[in-house]
Amino acid sequence: MEASFALDWIAMGNDQVSEHLNSLAQAASAYLRSAMHQPVRWHEWGEEAFRLAEAEDKPILLDIGAVWCHWCHVMDRESYESADTARIINDHFIAVKVDRDERPDVDTRYQAAVSAISGQGGWPLTAFLTPDGKPYFGGTYFPPGDQHGRPGFQRVLLTMAEAFQKRRDEVNESAGSVMAAIEHNESFMGRAGNPGPELVGKLIGSALKQFDARSGGFGSQPKFPHSGAIDLLLDAASRMSADGTESVSEKARVAAQVTLQKMAKGGIYDHLAGGFHRYSVDEQWVVPHFEKMAYDNSELLKNYVHAYQTFVDPEAARVAREMIQWMDEWLSDRKLGGFYASQDADLSLDDDGDYFTWTRDEAAAVLTVEELAVASAYYDIGEIGDMHHNPAKNVLHVRGTLEGVAKANAIPLETARERLASAKSKLYAARLKRPTPYVDKTVYVGWNGMCISAYLEAGRVLDMPEVRAFALKSLDRVLNTAWDATDGLAHVVAYGEAGGSGARVAGVLDDYVFLGHAALDAWALTGEMRYYTAAEALMEGALARFYDVTECGFFDTEIAVKGEVRLGALVTRRKPLQDSPTPAGNPVGAALLLRLEALNGREDYAVKALETLETFAGVVEHFGLYAASYGLALQRMVLRDVEICVIGDDAAARRLEAVALARYAVNKSVIRLRKDQLGALPPALAETLPHLPGLQGEGSFAVVCSAGGCLPPVSTVDELIDALNRSL
Repeated sequence: MEASFALDWIAMGNDQVSEHLNSLAQAASAYLRSAMHQPVRWHEWGEEAFRLAEAEDKPILLDIGAVWCHWCHVMDRESYESADTARIINDHFIAVKVDRDERPDVDTRYQAAVSAISGQGGWPLTAFLTPDGKPYFGGTYFPPGDQHGRPGFQRVLLTMAEAFQKRRDEVNESAGSVMAAIEHNESFMGRAGNPGPELVGKLIGSALKQFDARSGGFGSQPKFPHSGAIDLLLDAASRMSADGTESVSEKARVAAQVTLQKMAKGGIYDHLAGGFHRYSVDEQWVVPHFEKMAYDNSELLKNYVHAYQTFVDPEAARVAREMIQWMDEWLSDRKLGGFYASQDADLSLDDDGDYFTWTRDEAAAVLTVEELAVASAYYDIGEIGDMHHNPAKNVLHVRGTLEGVAKANAIPLETARERLASAKSKLYAARLKRPTPYVDKTVYVGWNGMCISAYLEAGRVLDMPEVRAFALKSLDRVLNTAWDATDGLAHVVAYGEAGGSGARVAGVLDDYVFLGHAALDAWALTGEMRYYTAAEALMEGALARFYDVTECGFFDTEIAVKGEVRLGALVTRRKPLQDSPTPAGNPVGAALLLRLEALNGREDYAVKALETLETFAGVVEHFGLYAASYGLALQRMVLRDVEICVIGDDAAARRLEAVALARYAVNKSVIRLRKDQLGALPPALAETLPHLPGLQGEGSFAVVCSAGGCLPPVSTVDELIDALNRSL
């Protein structure tokens, strides 16, 4: 049974509810539709709301949140569902509600504004704007009444309304200062020429300095996975050294492996279904915020696959397979293809992850005494649990080893393993009978690009044909539905809820570059030129729509056409550098340029990649962990791409591919081709590959190519290993 307290009312058919629907009943987004019964006269972000604010000379109350956001639902219930609070809002403001997943362009700018005002951002984001959309005050969650030194929301509303009415000059001055702060904070400009391996080394060093050797991860609580930093360390670990000393490589290996192992044992990992929650509130990864996001799981899936490639760690492979199982079951449209956006943390405001947690009595009710003895010791299920709201509730996490559990119970290890597997199966079956937190089935382009790439990598490395097939099915759906050569990419492939109608939301930079990487990954797997052509078309679209030909680098939103008027803070220009929470568009775009240039030989692509990386080279080291995607892109540029082309379609070709895939390196691509595909290749490969001596013979071959040239074909595993050692 799937349910959501945010959408429970949709099923209500009574007249009382229908009488109070506001204009969000016409929205497509699940988060917006969840508020259509509220007494607040909400508007969607758009020209109509801004015209109304100007006509009535009222400030705008802007709420930005998401359907998976617990505190957004808390504020909805406490304040926006209150008739008294709604009356104040309706009398003094034009209320606008935004889904941050649907409109990341709006969210990022007002996050920057509220951070400039209050020193912090997050969701729900609550901002007060002048009628033309300039923020003059803001915060995140406001309690309904004064408490703990924080002003209540009604008092904040009345104060902000009075300020707008009686101190307009101060409001306008404050709004102007905040807009200037957005412009400054979002520019991240710090140009420096010729960035090289020294800068990569500094970014690796920054991650190592923040590494928590005891618990894994980086820094203290709250702890986020920082997938980009993990990949940067995995790449360093797979090489002799990033700076010429063996110690950096070894330190990177330890940091990456310990982090991945500790996360997989912690409560941030769902030990019953697979998949990772968004982040941990503590240093030990025990108690998470329970929402699960497509983008976290796509990037962590890549991390575990890359760890398996490099270290042949069976635990990394196990976690990756379980993540895929969860994504298959809960986060994907098996019929049409495509990946859903998120799963909510909670069923209602009266719980805090209760769906995912267990009391000892709940576990005992479904397990035998023998199973409970093993499972409670292994997953730390005690009478006193981990959750503040209900101390009896336990978050399943692994404290010790199964060997230790077997010894403590005086049973053979194999018996302990069997009982744990049985207990895990029974606990999951019991959990499935609980009402399930809401899954937002909206299919977003950028997040799908990330998931498709992750599935393609995992399907190849773990030899899971069905995973590769679903990735290709999903890519075909996204390209066929969201991409138009004239209009470009849309941001949304499909919404998850019936009812309402969403106006087309233009794709942002992330949509283009993530989908471009996915298309190139699909070409590398299949050799089908339509995927390469799609990747190149997406890159051309990104350059035409987002690239700054004057100052270099990519803007996150399309360059305005002549005469276009942008609403509110959307007038500010932003060039994303910081990974927060997904990899930043500029380094991901630079990496796509470099991958394509290695295949088509276009010098202008290489120049634009260099220009993009130079644009931020003077400031990037200050971003540390949050600039890991930049480090990966720069590493790719410094080392140049290496393509291993495996040609053939027999068992020998599969063995050569397996060897080529071993060991993760950010600048390595493994391309599978049939001999009949050698007549249709990207330009740089077409100039060399088909003309190499020996390719017309019997059997399968592997060819290692880099920097515009290819080594002679090889047909044995040992020869390929030797060629790889010379090239990587």
